[in-house]
Amino acid sequence: MKSNVFNILKKEIREIFRDKKSLSMMLIIPIMIPVLILGMSALFQSQMSKSGDDYNKIGFAYDLSSEEETLVNDMNIEAVCGSEDELRSKLDSSDIYLYVTKEDNNYVLNTNVGSESGGYATSLMKSYYANYKTLLQEEALTNIGQDANQILNIITLEVNDLGENNFYSMYIVGYAFLFIMMAITVSATYPATDTTAGEKERGTLETLLTFPIKSRDIIVGKLLGVTISSIITGVLSLVLALISFEVANNQFTIYETAPITISGLSIVMSVIVIIAYSIFISGLCIAIASMCKTFKEAQSALTPLTFVAFFPGMIAFMVGIKSTAILSIIPFLNFSLVFNDISNGIINYMDILLMFVSTIVYIAIIIYCIIKQYRSEKVLF
Repeated sequence: MKSNVFNILKKEIREIFRDKKSLSMMLIIPIMIPVLILGMSALFQSQMSKSGDDYNKIGFAYDLSSEEETLVNDMNIEAVCGSEDELRSKLDSSDIYLYVTKEDNNYVLNTNVGSESGGYATSLMKSYYANYKTLLQEEALTNIGQDANQILNIITLEVNDLGENNFYSMYIVGYAFLFIMMAITVSATYPATDTTAGEKERGTLETLLTFPIKSRDIIVGKLLGVTISSIITGVLSLVLALISFEVANNQFTIYETAPITISGLSIVMSVIVIIAYSIFISGLCIAIASMCKTFKEAQSALTPLTFVAFFPGMIAFMVGIKSTAILSIIPFLNFSLVFNDISNGIINYMDILLMFVSTIVYIAIIIYCIIKQYRSEKVLF
């Protein structure tokens, strides 16, 4: 048995490394990981370093007081005064990004909050009127002989950030691990299709089944071949991700206070999860492709698998779903949640154990179904 499995494995590995499409899937797709990490980091950096001049053109439909004129200069606001109709026209033509109307002591901020500049301008003016309100309160308290500083600053507030990662680093790492899963899935689909539906279409599978080799040995050999290809993709993606994290830490100032850090234990656990996921997805791809008659049909059948592998984890990441015992046995979602925990430095051995046990059960079921297929002549027709 070992000799037969090894021979099938050698055959599959030889074909994978000879085929340019398989190699491109296995080696080129991981290159997208650094592009994702560095591209998103550059985007976050540009948002953080956005100049105030891009959204400081503010219209005022009333005359500014002396206090406001001082505050406008201090906050580097480019004030444009005029009637409400004039300011509305300037807002529509993007000459200003917000204008303020006033009735008694009620101020209204008029803008398109959904636009990028409108959102920034709204935040700027909220800060402006908070400062203006404080100035008026100080003046009122001083006029009645009260110590404004003692009353207005009766408490102080400071933020002590104890987190090791900031929002940007957690976001980048989370999505990097999700894309590693997607890269493994894409890498597994082509060799799995070629070794099943492809051989069926070429007529080589029929020849292989005539040899004195058990169906079990054929399936295990094919599964190991596709799995090795997937593991190479996953490990290469992880290595490129770690290199990209280091480059991002040195290149972008958003990571100065809380750089992207992945512990040695997290890296080891990530490799283990990559191996488990590679075996699972390879078996699933072979099972689906084996039911198809042609290479093209198998590709069409496996295309949705990429989305199934990616979107549950993406939704869980965006919503903030945490790993639990129940979720640790749900296919696809369990790998994403464990990956997310590992990326945050959380090693929950019980969840990881449940993920492995459930994965072994799923793989056993998948292999049993494939072997049953290959024992029947229906696999050829």
